[in-house]
Amino acid sequence: MDIHYCRATSDEDLHDILELQQNNTPSFLSDEEKSKEGFLTVIHTFDLLKLMNTDCPHIIAKVNDEVIGYALCMTRKFGSEIPLLSPMFKMSDIFLAGKKYLAMGQICVAKEFRGQGVFRGLYSFYKRQLQQDFDGLITEVAASNKRSLNAHLSVGFKILQTQVSEGISWELVYWDWN
Repeated sequence: MDIHYCRATSDEDLHDILELQQNNTPSFLSDEEKSKEGFLTVIHTFDLLKLMNTDCPHIIAKVNDEVIGYALCMTRKFGSEIPLLSPMFKMSDIFLAGKKYLAMGQICVAKEFRGQGVFRGLYSFYKRQLQQDFDGLITEVAASNKRSLNAHLSVGFKILQTQVSEGISWELVYWDWN
């Protein structure tokens, strides 16, 4: 299997991201799957996803031209577009004052490709593509999403703070690229 990492360049790529996103939301997963495989919290609209991609193209993994994983790029100017993420950006501005950072809008790997290094591959490509323009990468992971939190820590993220927003406990994590 040949996995190709690249930046999203077409509406088709964005529609593939949205389909993968939809399939990994809590409403499509059993409690066992959520606990074992992780889950996504935020659902993006096509228009917002496209605006984010125009600003800084998303990172995708493809097999035979099919998107099998993605890592969304979100610059600071999108901090108010998704209310659930607003507190993350406010805290990031405090913790990362003076740093030029990028926010991981979301990362997801198709179920059938998990455990094959795609998550690590997406983040590795992400860093190679963007470390010249940014000091690091910030994101939040739901504290209840243990698989995702452990995966983030394994690639180099460090926990900055735990915070609660809209009844969800979040780990604010940062990957310093310097």
